[in-house]
Amino acid sequence: MFTVYGLNGRIYSGPLEGLRALGPVQAVARLRAVEPITGSPGDDLVEPAPGVIVAGPKPDVAAGLGQPELIPREALAAYAQAQSSADAAPRQLIDSVASLMSESVITVPLAANVSQAMALLAAARLGQPPVVDGQNRLVGLVLRSELLPGPADIVSTDTWDIWLLGPVAERMWTPVPSVQPDTPIRQLAQVLLDLRLPGLPVVDAAGTLVGFVSRSDVLKALTREPPVDLWR
Repeated sequence: MFTVYGLNGRIYSGPLEGLRALGPVQAVARLRAVEPITGSPGDDLVEPAPGVIVAGPKPDVAAGLGQPELIPREALAAYAQAQSSADAAPRQLIDSVASLMSESVITVPLAANVSQAMALLAAARLGQPPVVDGQNRLVGLVLRSELLPGPADIVSTDTWDIWLLGPVAERMWTPVPSVQPDTPIRQLAQVLLDLRLPGLPVVDAAGTLVGFVSRSDVLKALTREPPVDLWR
């Protein structure tokens, strides 16, 4: 099941078909421009913190993508080894969001101002964290780009100070879609494709944020050891 939350609480709860027809939700499709990749000085590529989608530079394709291509004999040997491991290891069923989601999620408090939110995003290298109220209920999503003013917004140092002290509630995206832990993986994947999202906040029946599930979580499930059975 999918839900949509805003400042006034839940505005939708239902199946995938209803979510597709909900006009405000379609606007979040532009989140696709934020890449779930981060980097830090001295590292070629840094794995983001669990449950966190971060924005950063794309890896240098010219520098290579990792291991060199296997020759046919090596590829066959690797396949045989994988098959042997599959026979020895118990099968693990991955059929719901709960089995994939990350429970560690960095959030922005609704009571925060723009300056505080910018400091949090910079320290944690976040690109689009969820915004929660005092009860840890999902109310929105804040993008780094939305916190930065345009040239027309800042005409003096006074207006810059006013901007920084402004509430996050005025800059965040709301309402935002979310998913419940018992939602089938197939439906999650379809929503990520339909809305071109890199991930979704995971909430319980009361709207409390309990995790985050991303496209990379789904992809990692395909390569996890022991082997998994997807799409029950």
